[in-house]
Amino acid sequence: MAGQQFQYDDSGNTFFYFLTSFVGLIVIPATYYFWPRDQNAEQLRLKALRKVHGRCLWYRLRLMKSQQSIIPTLKKVALLIGWALFLFLAYKVSKIDREYQEYNPYEVLSLDPGASVSEIKRQYRLLSLRFHPDKGGDEVMFMRIAKAHAALTNEESRNNWQTYGNPDGPQATSFGIALPAWIVDQKNSMLVLLVYGLAFMVILPVVVGTWWYRSIRYSGDQILINTTQLFMHFMYKTPNMNMKRLGMVLTAAFEFDPRNNKEATIRPTDNIEVPELIRDLGNINVKKKEPPFCYPYSLKARVLMLSHLARMEVSEDIKEDQQFVVRKSPALLQEMVNVCCQLTMMANSRGGFRAPRLVSIENCMKLSQMIVQGLQESKSPLLQLPHFEEEHLRYCVSKKYKVRSIQDLVGLKDSDRRNMLRFLGEEKYEEVMAVLGSFPLITIDIKLQVLDDEDSNNITAGSLVTVTVTLTRKRMLDFFEKEQQQVCGPEDLNTEEGQGDVSKNKSKVWQNKNKAAKKTSKSKKKKLTKKKAPQQQQQKQDKQKQANGTVAGNEVVPSTKEEEDEVSDKGSDSEEGETNKDSPSERDDESDTEPDEMGGDDEEEWKTLQQSIQRRERALLETKSKITHPVYSLYFPEEKHEWWWLYIADRKEQTLVSMPYHVCTLKDTEEVELRFPAPSKPGNYQYSVILRSDSFMGLDQIKPLKLEVHEAKQMPDNHPQWDIPETEEEEEDQEDSDGIEESEEEEEDNE
Repeated sequence: MAGQQFQYDDSGNTFFYFLTSFVGLIVIPATYYFWPRDQNAEQLRLKALRKVHGRCLWYRLRLMKSQQSIIPTLKKVALLIGWALFLFLAYKVSKIDREYQEYNPYEVLSLDPGASVSEIKRQYRLLSLRFHPDKGGDEVMFMRIAKAHAALTNEESRNNWQTYGNPDGPQATSFGIALPAWIVDQKNSMLVLLVYGLAFMVILPVVVGTWWYRSIRYSGDQILINTTQLFMHFMYKTPNMNMKRLGMVLTAAFEFDPRNNKEATIRPTDNIEVPELIRDLGNINVKKKEPPFCYPYSLKARVLMLSHLARMEVSEDIKEDQQFVVRKSPALLQEMVNVCCQLTMMANSRGGFRAPRLVSIENCMKLSQMIVQGLQESKSPLLQLPHFEEEHLRYCVSKKYKVRSIQDLVGLKDSDRRNMLRFLGEEKYEEVMAVLGSFPLITIDIKLQVLDDEDSNNITAGSLVTVTVTLTRKRMLDFFEKEQQQVCGPEDLNTEEGQGDVSKNKSKVWQNKNKAAKKTSKSKKKKLTKKKAPQQQQQKQDKQKQANGTVAGNEVVPSTKEEEDEVSDKGSDSEEGETNKDSPSERDDESDTEPDEMGGDDEEEWKTLQQSIQRRERALLETKSKITHPVYSLYFPEEKHEWWWLYIADRKEQTLVSMPYHVCTLKDTEEVELRFPAPSKPGNYQYSVILRSDSFMGLDQIKPLKLEVHEAKQMPDNHPQWDIPETEEEEEDQEDSDGIEESEEEEEDNE
């Protein structure tokens, strides 16, 4: 039986096959992933953002980096060298002759297959005269000729060749190992052993150990675990944390300590420049001895952060350090929000555990806005816009305009806005309007329900409440365009009668509905006491007009939200009176239609339940990009995208109702489900749905959420589906007895 024999490739040809495959497996995927993308696309993107973000610090740094960077060129050179090596090895492999070929004696004797014995002998004699060693021929070739002659003329050799492929019979199977010849050379044995030991016993364990040591120091969000523990300690120690102490805790993070992070540096010039900044800033608790606030790295980071919020000029030596602190702060503040949520959940699950107050969590969110925009808490949100300075705010807060926020500025008429901003030139005014138009305008739609319940609209004590919040993101520019469309000329007024009045009375998108509701409730009380009967008649006429859709051939103008609220509030008493006056026949008709309406409601609930399940499945499978819209930030050193916090809170009790959801994928629309357990006691509860930006100041929104909790249903002791009637039991007993009697009669017949 043939044996097996392993031998090294002395010629080194097999090694080229292995090397070619190895280089190809590296070069081909590396080209796909690391080949620099089209630089023109990035340049075009930056060019499109230039009109709005041209003055931003991150834009100027990105533009300089793209012009000065040589990394794309180095990547291209390295990949081209890899491809050149791969092509050279492929060419080398193509020129290697096959060493292991099937043995064919006819080819050795230069005969056609099936030649006769006489032809074989004749050819052998001719080749022997030519290659015999005694006559100066090739000895190796003569041995091959003799072996081929024997394979074709000797019966045993011929059988061996036909059976085993060799005239000598079965041979040992040879396997070539793809290693170069110099590795197996005895002279290089010690060198090869030393290289193997160094690679696999020293370098590999060191690399794996270093990677593991670094990875276990960081959490999933690439925040040092020591920093998370530090935040948890101070958040638990101070549940009600003001903004000043929050800044101290933030800058005490170990990310700013050079011993824990190599990106953080301590410079010799810090002893001169940091005290100068401290004198300019004023009181920042320099003499506080509580660790780690008194450590040099924490003091330096705090000074750099406060100078950034004050928009102070710093020297070039520490400007890079300031940008590093500012760049790291939003992620650290997000970690602080996560820590507050963890402490809140622990406090809810355990008794006697202090949870952070709502003001501490909201201060973290506000500080993120302040750092991105480079503004102090007391400053006006209008300073986020370009060309706005402190001395310009007196034009805005005057008695004529009273503009104190971004919303107030957007709500002005174009003529008033131009007149108020007359201190800006035409070019600067256009730039301000372009930036203002890029700001986000978020509309919130809230739906309250209890999933997995027969009556999803009935909230009982202790049930799991699901609040579905639909966020729709638009731009302030869309509001400007609508405003311009509503401002019609004299020719348009003839064709669109009444629409101008409606546009004047139209409420602002961001207007707080609470205030409007309070105003309407006050006016309602006054008006209801005067004339109830005329109002009821007017309401009936309005309802008839809305139902018919036209009045005397003219189009009906839709009423505003404020007017609808007033009408609904005013008509509450009159509607009750009308319902009491209904005739018995009308009540019967209504009772007949109730089952159909209930059936339709059940179908709608079933459809919404199925849609929510499908949404959850899609959310689990889909991975959305966190690249949304770039934030306009004059002093932030890195491109920041719009992200939001969405949560439900009890502002009266200063507690969280649902954990903040970090919305990082809001491009156009986003649907978020917030869940929380309903209170254990029945009653009416006033909550707030709060949307906060992590980048813009003054764009937060608070929507009221009224929760009416009913008494929980009692579970029945005996469910009807488990109750078996007595008649059914008797029938089953009778059937069993009949079956027994029939079986007995059959047995008797058989006997």
